[in-house]
Amino acid sequence: MKSKKQKRKPTISEFLSFVPVRADYEWTVGDEGIVHIKVPKFQSKWGKRMCKLLHRKETFTADMDRLGSLVWMQCTGKNTVEDILDVLKKEYGDEKDLDQRLFLFLRQMKNLNYISY
Repeated sequence: MKSKKQKRKPTISEFLSFVPVRADYEWTVGDEGIVHIKVPKFQSKWGKRMCKLLHRKETFTADMDRLGSLVWMQCTGKNTVEDILDVLKKEYGDEKDLDQRLFLFLRQMKNLNYISY
């Protein structure tokens, strides 16, 4: 049986050099700097047609928390992960495990296709 070629995980220093870029979703900043992202429910034409047939919205709103909102606004395609971590440390220096929280958040955002590198 052939095994699939496994993708090597980046080292921490490699990951810190990644440059996250937001997906081209419509988004707004609401009260207290909270980001609200309009995310399409479906990418396919078929899914979009089903929404229309069922009279459903084609998007949903993803509401970020205060830390996630700050990260989202920093994912401009110009800042590295390390730059974003520095911003978080300046803003939320008293909070624990900011690096781990950022790494997990970015991984989740990448898995959801909200960002790319």
